[in-house]
Amino acid sequence: MDKQYYPALDETLCRATLPNGLRVLVVPKQGFTKKLAYFVTDFGAVHTDFSLDGEKITVPAGVAHYLEHKIFDLPGRDVSAEFAAMGAMVNAFTSYDLTAYYFSCTENFEDCLDLLLEFVSTPYFTEESVEKERGIIDQEIGMVADEPGSRVFENLMTAMYRSHPIRIPILGTSQTIRDITPEILHTCHRAFYHPGNMLLCVVGDVDPEVVCAQACRILGDAAGNMGQKAPFPEEPTSCPESAVTAQMDIAMPMFSMGFKCPPIDKGEAAIRREFIGDLAAEVLFGEASALYLQLYAEGVIDSSFGGGYETIDGCALLNCGGDSQYPEKVRDAILAEAAGICQNGIPQDTFLRLKRSAMGRRIRDLDSFDSTCFRLCAYEMTEFDYFRFPELYGDIEAEEVCQFIRQVVRPEGCSLSIIYPIKEENP
Repeated sequence: MDKQYYPALDETLCRATLPNGLRVLVVPKQGFTKKLAYFVTDFGAVHTDFSLDGEKITVPAGVAHYLEHKIFDLPGRDVSAEFAAMGAMVNAFTSYDLTAYYFSCTENFEDCLDLLLEFVSTPYFTEESVEKERGIIDQEIGMVADEPGSRVFENLMTAMYRSHPIRIPILGTSQTIRDITPEILHTCHRAFYHPGNMLLCVVGDVDPEVVCAQACRILGDAAGNMGQKAPFPEEPTSCPESAVTAQMDIAMPMFSMGFKCPPIDKGEAAIRREFIGDLAAEVLFGEASALYLQLYAEGVIDSSFGGGYETIDGCALLNCGGDSQYPEKVRDAILAEAAGICQNGIPQDTFLRLKRSAMGRRIRDLDSFDSTCFRLCAYEMTEFDYFRFPELYGDIEAEEVCQFIRQVVRPEGCSLSIIYPIKEENP
């Protein structure tokens, strides 16, 4: 197992690829009682088109999340109760581009890891259980639709993208989940829950060699065929709609705004572009930026406002939002600030201050085991060693950020999603 020390972060990372293709990352934390393990597949809500064994396959929207629910089923067993009996907490989540299963514990780590690897790698889908889950997930879809924060972002995605599957909510819709069957779940599990498409990440006071040995014992050594994701349809740089509105039972208007960015690929060059986008967000509307302070002082935004650079497989965007009586003023102010930066550049002292602020937040995030695990997994899927982020941040120049803003922060690439209170008329 390879072992590397990162002096800028005072972190050590142990890395291995097993004969079955599983990538294993271990961050040793000597003396800590908490241990955390993530078992992640490179399969999320947007991956509805793929090929397997030479056959092209399209599955219903929401299948990745549906599969996450059903993975916890083992015949005659209650996986959550077994973890609880060992003093562990187990959970899972599905995002647009990955699905993660994880547990945390202070004791019985090896037994918990065995159970995690076992239940995630064991497909068990019956007609009865799949049908029963449909009603549960349909209720969840309704709950999310009633949540303003989710609704405002999902509306933004439909306004920004013409054909990318990010237009469809992660959970799918009440209509699409009706078409999910045990056979479809088995197909997706066979395509994407193979060790070669997965990653195991552990943070805690553990023996990395023992972690690898456990993974080999539970998952076996055999390689095998995996699903091949279909390329996403090309998107123009402009947005189909410049604004979209809705009404919900909220106290004041809520908005989410996006600037469409070219999708990034994988590897260091792509991640460097992501970090440039991250700094562009910091310069334009980060908490330490001049525009944020101005808008806050004027009462245009409040403490709910925030944003950053978002990447999802096949698309990327600068995104910000929060509560505001004046969403259009926020949009116009950001466009004006971008125009000023394009004309005058970024003062070097301002740029260095904001860069230190952005990098400092990432360093502080490593104090959290959960954040460390998630970021290591997400960036490993894009073929980048996340612990190298200080190196990439350090090399980025102000002019690169200016150039990014020139290319991205334009009216035709911007869309604004607003939810108004039901009793308030749209301006």
